[in-house]
Amino acid sequence: MSVIEVLAEACGPEHVWEAGPADRVDGVPASWVVAPGTAEEVSGVLRAAAAAGLSIVPSGAGTKLDWGLPPAHVDVLVDLGRLTGVLDHAPDELVVTVAAGTPMRALRAYLMREGQRLPLDVASPGATLGGVLATNEAGPLRHRFGSPRDLVAGVRVALDEGSLERQVDGHDLARQICGSFGTMGVITEATVRLEPLPAARAWVVRPVSTPREVQQLTEALVSSSLGAAGIEADLPGGAGRPAEIAALFEGSRAGATARAEAAARLLGGGAAVEQAPPDWWGRYPFDADDVTLKIWGQPSELFAVVYALRDAAGIPVPVRGSVGAGIAHVALPGSIAAERLAGMLTAARTVLMARGGGGCTLLRAPADLRELVETYGPSQLSDATVRLKLALDPEERMAPGRLPAC
Repeated sequence: MSVIEVLAEACGPEHVWEAGPADRVDGVPASWVVAPGTAEEVSGVLRAAAAAGLSIVPSGAGTKLDWGLPPAHVDVLVDLGRLTGVLDHAPDELVVTVAAGTPMRALRAYLMREGQRLPLDVASPGATLGGVLATNEAGPLRHRFGSPRDLVAGVRVALDEGSLERQVDGHDLARQICGSFGTMGVITEATVRLEPLPAARAWVVRPVSTPREVQQLTEALVSSSLGAAGIEADLPGGAGRPAEIAALFEGSRAGATARAEAAARLLGGGAAVEQAPPDWWGRYPFDADDVTLKIWGQPSELFAVVYALRDAAGIPVPVRGSVGAGIAHVALPGSIAAERLAGMLTAARTVLMARGGGGCTLLRAPADLRELVETYGPSQLSDATVRLKLALDPEERMAPGRLPAC
């Protein structure tokens, strides 16, 4: 039997096809595409692929397929776009179970009608829940609620040989699958923790002059008793737009406004209370053609990394992110020279290591640049991650090469 015939037995011939020019994962072409509609069909696809020795890369909406390392090869691209819907919702317990291919915007709309939310305000347009978990993507609300690892209560995962599992002995599968980029298995559903929708929201926005000022104002907010739900900063790196820091306050209508007004007094310097966020809030600073870095570390030390990046680049660079949580993204022109990029990565990593730890990842870049610089730097995978990868995918057929070498 041909590969298409084998895969068609798992999910029907109308849901399997030979890959076209657009069926790529970070530039690496797929050979076949399959679109299963149930967890059991995903399981069947993986069993068929295992029998044929084929590699698998799962995909939701494809919004982050160019993040991280490109796969070594892609035999079968598993499109989870048909795997959608709310499977179970316990409003009183503040949990919901959702199929992995469900768009975040659809889940948001469903929960809003119930007066609840999943506090993952991600910036990827059209992202699916499975894709958000697989990349551990989070937005401004991470300051208060954490990342997907902190919000996922359980998962169902199709493993390399086709079994569907919710637990793996000796491992916290739900947490460890987050950020694994499809290298552990295919997430088919997830149970996540919810929060009631706040009655009101208010933002405080203040202009800033330097990264050092951002750090000082962030520390003032964090050390106060005002309880910001998010603290973000935007340093455009050019003359087109002023640099700003903004904080979100949630609660009752009177309470959110009162805390925002108190924060404005604390920050001074022209800080203003707004009923809507600044236009950059919750958005990445990079465009489709940009090279992107992700930096993380102690919130009090990010300013030093920004200065180091500026020195290495020779010019201010756009930086935006959750400064209260110690995470930010850096946008660089796609034409940047490999030597300059390598120097920036080294500068950022050196500063972070000297100031209590953290990391700087080359999140997105053209293939020719990736071949010339170290994407992840000296950071090592945890022992638990290595053990789980070896246990779940001993033949390395799940998104091969997407996880840094064990």
